[in-house]
Amino acid sequence: MEKQLTPENILQTGMAFWPAKTLLCAVEIGVFTELAQGSASLASLQERLGLHPRASRDFLDTLVALGFLKREGDRYSNTPETDLYLDRKKLSYIGGILEMANRRLYPIWNNLTEALRTGQPQNECKNNEADLFETLYADAAGLSEFLRAMTGISHASNTVIASSFPWQRYQTFVDIGTAQGDLAVQIALVNPHLRGLGFDRAEVEPVFQQYAVATGVADRVVFLSGDFFKDDLPKADVVLMGHILHDWDLPTKKMLIRKAYAALPAGGALIVYDSIIDDDRSKNAFGLMMSLNMLLETPGGFDYTGADCKGWMEEAGFSATRVEPLTGADSMVVGIK
Repeated sequence: MEKQLTPENILQTGMAFWPAKTLLCAVEIGVFTELAQGSASLASLQERLGLHPRASRDFLDTLVALGFLKREGDRYSNTPETDLYLDRKKLSYIGGILEMANRRLYPIWNNLTEALRTGQPQNECKNNEADLFETLYADAAGLSEFLRAMTGISHASNTVIASSFPWQRYQTFVDIGTAQGDLAVQIALVNPHLRGLGFDRAEVEPVFQQYAVATGVADRVVFLSGDFFKDDLPKADVVLMGHILHDWDLPTKKMLIRKAYAALPAGGALIVYDSIIDDDRSKNAFGLMMSLNMLLETPGGFDYTGADCKGWMEEAGFSATRVEPLTGADSMVVGIK
């Protein structure tokens, strides 16, 4: 029997901004951080979060229906996931990416049609010659938000890399474009024999140092300032680039891979990870949409397939390459020198 056609997927996708904005607002106003203290009644949450009586029940019950809160009687509480990942007071907080999505990405994506027709970024750099990273790094609050966002989108994959890669074969590593330093921190936490560097622009150092101290790895993970466009990359047994390559056009991607090759000893490894698009370009919708996000954010950035990245690595001289899934939409491409 022929399958009955329905518009369900069309309608759910077309209206997907409803659940997205509900979650983003909950993070913005601190619902999950407030409930990390314990369950609370509707009336209590109205007062503590500053919610209007007309809006509060529907809002909180929507979060229940979406699976982000639990409700018993009139009392609401976090789920295990939201308590772990969306309480701002915990080191496991990943809401930085959602904060940035709410403040920056949500309005930027309203201009996707224009980006598709012009090929031009639609963010803070629209209609001027300013570089996105120069703009973000010039503003302390914006920089802090961006660095937390990078931890938020990367944390799950960082923990997989820290535990699944054969680190026992190596002694040193360097995380290129380290941001807050979560990748370096997670590797160090799981592998006490390793010594690591976080490499990024000088403005990042205070945020990195604070995070390294808070996580207890500051004695084994240190910050090194530099510019990977102008400087050689620090030498180490393993070079990592997490959510870095997709920011740049193809010549820049290849240049960074060549610099990584030069920084490695024989037998050293380059680990690149992004939301790697499947080679058929038909399954990893998140990776493809991340590439659209790069269209909106950068002059030439794009996401890529595992086969693409393996080819660039082999062109740079890497003799063995492989693609390994991480978590969610992310995969890593590993090249051995």
